[in-house]
Amino acid sequence: MAKQVDKAAIRERIARRAEREIVSGSYVNLGIGMPTMVANYIQDGKQVVLQSENGLLGIGKYPLKEEVDPDLINAGKETVTAQKGASFFSNAESFAMIRGEHLDLAILGGMEVSEKGDLANWMIPGKMIKGMGGAMDIVHGAKKIVIIMDHVNKQGEPKILKQCSLPLTGKNVVDRIITDRAVIDVKEDGLELVEVAEGWTADQIIDSTEAELKISENLQTDTY
Repeated sequence: MAKQVDKAAIRERIARRAEREIVSGSYVNLGIGMPTMVANYIQDGKQVVLQSENGLLGIGKYPLKEEVDPDLINAGKETVTAQKGASFFSNAESFAMIRGEHLDLAILGGMEVSEKGDLANWMIPGKMIKGMGGAMDIVHGAKKIVIIMDHVNKQGEPKILKQCSLPLTGKNVVDRIITDRAVIDVKEDGLELVEVAEGWTADQIIDSTEAELKISENLQTDTY
């Protein structure tokens, strides 16, 4: 049970750090899984419009038990709430928003990210899946792509690689990676370590990352 509690706490930490990427006034898409948690931590005073590719503009926080509406779901089929003034429309219109580059930011989950900003986040060969969903459109349509994920997989192997081994969602699309251990920016000349989570060191981050990391001159130790 303790392990589950720790995992939940780590996911919350990552989601809280990802929320800081959201600028007031932004239109934002939150991917399936851990990214949807970010909606719960949006700071008071921030004016943010959350979009779901199945046709909802104005997603609110996760519903309380008494607030659940089984007909109101996001793209991951999770029940959600709608903010005052929310809009509902077809997924064709939703993807027109995405492809028309009207999203300021997308926060998505990741299985692998390469040193060039390639992203794999939709398929593990041999496992049954329903399809890519809207990820391929989102990574090319949103103005900024932030990936949140564990730094290593269940076997302790790096997920930030020189080259992705899984089928790609998009090439050269990632701007920033936020993990349980660090924040890493994707630059034209490679990856730059910009923040180290409390309890970790830069050397430990480098050791657990396959891709080469440059250390920022303004490296921060963050308490997220």
